[in-house]
Amino acid sequence: MSIDIAVVPVAGLGTRLLPATKSQPKEMLPVGRKPVAQHVVDELALSGIRRLLFITGKGKNSIENHFDIDGELITYLRQTGREQELAELDFERQEMEYFYTRQRRQLGLGHAVLCARPLVGNQPFVVALGDSVIGLNAESDIVARMVEQFERADADVVVAFEEVPWDDVNRYGIAQPRGPVDDVFELERLVEKPGPTEAPSNLAVAARYVLSPAIFEKLAETAPGKGDEIQLTDAIQLILENGGKGYGLRLRPNERRFDIGNFGSYFRAFTEFALADPKYGPGLREFIRSLVKEG
Repeated sequence: MSIDIAVVPVAGLGTRLLPATKSQPKEMLPVGRKPVAQHVVDELALSGIRRLLFITGKGKNSIENHFDIDGELITYLRQTGREQELAELDFERQEMEYFYTRQRRQLGLGHAVLCARPLVGNQPFVVALGDSVIGLNAESDIVARMVEQFERADADVVVAFEEVPWDDVNRYGIAQPRGPVDDVFELERLVEKPGPTEAPSNLAVAARYVLSPAIFEKLAETAPGKGDEIQLTDAIQLILENGGKGYGLRLRPNERRFDIGNFGSYFRAFTEFALADPKYGPGLREFIRSLVKEG
């Protein structure tokens, strides 16, 4: 895969998950056995990403620490014969280069992506939101498929989408497809968080993008939008309005997005990943059944 760099914004404050996020990033909350950020990195690694730029902020140092190689811990586990626990650190040896830069002001997702401009330069790149996991246990190859479509169609923008209930469209960027909607479709435009009566579809942006470097110029031109923030969808819309080629890819049924944005979705994500655990899942399933029966 020729596009091998991904930008992962993780600078958000995570206020909807307080008090759990008061002293740790929401991207480091566990989902099953791994923190959210590790699930995202595992997915990207399996899709061919080899360079990864985290856009961090205040209080996000634990993300950097997690992906460092901890020689002291490795030595301790080896000396005490804890080979099983040592195997859990295999992710440290992934063929991945990590880079970090800070979003010094909370000005929205578009601004976070713009912070990557000095490091990404004049090359296409992936954006993967650091608080969303696609598929169980890195089963998704959505990013690889998006890159393939980007290169095959000589596109400027490729975005992943999922269908959401119409009552929820005001929480997402929403697609207006050009023509029939299939697994791959051409984008007419994007609308940021429309109301149900304004939404052109119920196809919501699913936290993964492939973008040409032209996005940086459009982000620099984009005025603050919804929430007084610089919206990535607004900059993408500028590209489409100026004749850029944009495509949407629908997530497959096994590629459901797990959004770690509030306690309701976080609890569901943790439960589903825990139930899928080969060692602890069966026992947990029986325990949950007993609780439901008693209730």
